[in-house]
Amino acid sequence: MTRKNEFSLRRFTLSSAVWYATVVAGWALIAVGVIEVSTTPTVELRGALIMTATLVILLELLPLMQGRGHDPGGVVTSTAFTCALLIAWGIWPAILAVSVASALSDLRMRKAWFKVFFNPAQYTLSVAAAYLVMLVAGHPSSLAHPLVALTPKDLGWIVGLWIAYFVVNLVLVAGVLAWAGTFRSEVVTDFASYTTMTFAVLALSPLIVVVARVQWQLLPLLLVPVLLLYYASQLALQRQQAEGRDTLTGLPNRSTLRFALDEAYERYGHDQQPFGLVLIDLDDFRQVNDTLGHQVGDAMLVHFAQRLQAAVRSTDLVARLGGDEFAVLVLDTDEEGVCDIAARIHAANVHPIELEALPLEIAVSIGIAVCPQHALDATMLLQRADVALYTAKETHTLSEVYSVASDHNSTERLGLLAALRQALDDDALELYYQPKVSTRDGKPVGVEALVRWFHPTRGYIPPDDFIPLAERSGIMPLLTARVVSIALDQMARWRDEGIEIPVAVNIAPTDLIGDALTYLVAQGLAEYNVAPGMLQLEITERIETHQLVAANTTLKRLRTMGVAISLDDFGTGYSSLLRLSSLPVDEIKIDRAFVCRLPEGARAVGIVRAVIDLAHTFDVPSIAEGVETADELGILRSLGCDAAQGWHVGMPMPAAEATEWLRARLTPDKIPPALPVPLTA
Repeated sequence: MTRKNEFSLRRFTLSSAVWYATVVAGWALIAVGVIEVSTTPTVELRGALIMTATLVILLELLPLMQGRGHDPGGVVTSTAFTCALLIAWGIWPAILAVSVASALSDLRMRKAWFKVFFNPAQYTLSVAAAYLVMLVAGHPSSLAHPLVALTPKDLGWIVGLWIAYFVVNLVLVAGVLAWAGTFRSEVVTDFASYTTMTFAVLALSPLIVVVARVQWQLLPLLLVPVLLLYYASQLALQRQQAEGRDTLTGLPNRSTLRFALDEAYERYGHDQQPFGLVLIDLDDFRQVNDTLGHQVGDAMLVHFAQRLQAAVRSTDLVARLGGDEFAVLVLDTDEEGVCDIAARIHAANVHPIELEALPLEIAVSIGIAVCPQHALDATMLLQRADVALYTAKETHTLSEVYSVASDHNSTERLGLLAALRQALDDDALELYYQPKVSTRDGKPVGVEALVRWFHPTRGYIPPDDFIPLAERSGIMPLLTARVVSIALDQMARWRDEGIEIPVAVNIAPTDLIGDALTYLVAQGLAEYNVAPGMLQLEITERIETHQLVAANTTLKRLRTMGVAISLDDFGTGYSSLLRLSSLPVDEIKIDRAFVCRLPEGARAVGIVRAVIDLAHTFDVPSIAEGVETADELGILRSLGCDAAQGWHVGMPMPAAEATEWLRARLTPDKIPPALPVPLTA
């Protein structure tokens, strides 16, 4: 069965119509040419004619320029000699010479049969169109009556002859290749370079005529400028190809991929055949470079490029975009087919590769976007595949297909970001406070400050919607500064009212890089005259491996100041024990995902008991999050958990309500002590 985007003569299309019309008309003229040449009794300048025709056939085998345009075969140097035959001896010897040359060249290159029939015919019609210009100009020539001489006045109709030959050739080739895209795209692609080189070759035809008339034996000398043009074009072609290739892997580069994407969209506009883009990023490749050196890293990229090419189909375009990022343009398939290619890529990298006698694992993250579901232009498809790749890396999944929900660059998300910036400028954010109580006596041991945003028109906007947005957009430091400032201000107010309670503030992993957070906390503690031990900073295990050193430095400085560090959501990270031993923490919070399973039985209880015991081994208290029932609280108490937080203990409350809640449960002689903070870092 023929696919829509394959050339077919069985259905009526622009391509098939052009092919049939060209072949019928062209081969009819070739047949007439055979009769005319064979029946002409007298041929003038026979030696010059034979030499010129021979050079047409020989030079047809030397394409002058190959490009990505409508004629991959390129501009051939024989065109100048074909036009010289036409000018000097008329239409029939020119048609026979060019048709024989074209057929021999196509057969030598083993082109498809429909091309072998089409190419001689289209050259024949191009010659016929050029000959019409000669007839209109009143300068017909023939085998018996060749052109006597050329004068400067003849240049006008000769240029017209060139134009007619070029235009008909361009239109016929573009028309029959329209199956691969659109007629316009086939005409426009590489038009400037193709046109320039064609007319540079055609400009030699008058010189060939003059030499043929005066001393035809010297015609081979004209091969010198022709061959110079040929080799100059080959060097230009090599430079063009080098510019479109990655020097390390030899794969097409970003510019070539972009060109292929544009072509794919041109074809989609013509045949509505879907296609997809797969973006691939090697996980933890930076560690290979840093640990084993760039030479090993480069070898790894080369091996991966080879695996990638072997994993995909022969029709797919594999490119290296730079660094450890690759792409595959998957043509002629829908989303399911593109996902199959992604699965094949993962399967191809199951086994490690051997480099420097070391087995190295290759793990990749993949982002997928498909035309037309996700984008209708190349720029948007690249952007949305990149969004999917970012999601795959962030969620530690193998592959992700683009979805609007995960696109943090969507119009809605960009509008939300602008509104968040305005909310920060207008001081429109506020903190709610959720209490933490001792499991032994129910007394408050602290509160967690939770940021809340009530938009004037959108209403309540959940933190899960705007905090990740703040992290990715670079305004997280502004948000953190605002939250810390509000929390310290409230702590000062409570202190003045006789309520001293530790307050925990959530800190993003990016806040721990650099000195900004340390300076912010030190300045805030001094401004509000708050004891450092009353402030807790809650961090998560989402700190990237390569950021651990910088994060530890910041945390140690904060603890030296007396600020307590709480490890939030413990147990949900992929390296909890490693992180616990490397991060300086003063409190461990057991994630709600474990607490909610406590009533299910011994297995869930055993996990929570292990976390509590682990915390006590490190001599830090354990706090259970998300406690919603009395049963959960009772089990936690029996397991020795130090404190609990959740809806059963107390809902997040605005400052005024939290103040009343705390005042009702705290008396001046029973103020809970701050969490223990080590004297040294």
